[in-house]
Amino acid sequence: MEPEHPNVATILNNLAWVYQAQGDYAAAESLFKRALTISEKALGPEHPHVATSLNNLAEVYKAQGDYAAAEPLFKRALTIYEKVLGPEHPHVATVLENLADLYRRTQRQKEAEDLLQRARRIRGNNK
Repeated sequence: MEPEHPNVATILNNLAWVYQAQGDYAAAESLFKRALTISEKALGPEHPHVATSLNNLAEVYKAQGDYAAAEPLFKRALTIYEKVLGPEHPHVATVLENLADLYRRTQRQKEAEDLLQRARRIRGNNK
């Protein structure tokens, strides 16, 4: 498999989650960034795999308390998923929940609640 193949990005994402679960945020961040670069190059900037990498990288930043770095990544992932998969897709709900958690952590309760309500509606519509 070529090092720039989209499947390599998937493998990197999975390995990065292992590092994140172990608390090795530097290693996780590095791998998520590599996965993002590969996905953008191989699949284009608006592919759902790119959104997944953006969301994953944002989760690392959020876990470290770097909310300013995480927020634009969540927003970009949300935009991609809404455009490509549609506004009612479960992946949209996941990013809404992740962004709502960031808003909750930064004392933006109203924004967090609005996103959670939308995520609940999506989850309810996809049962």
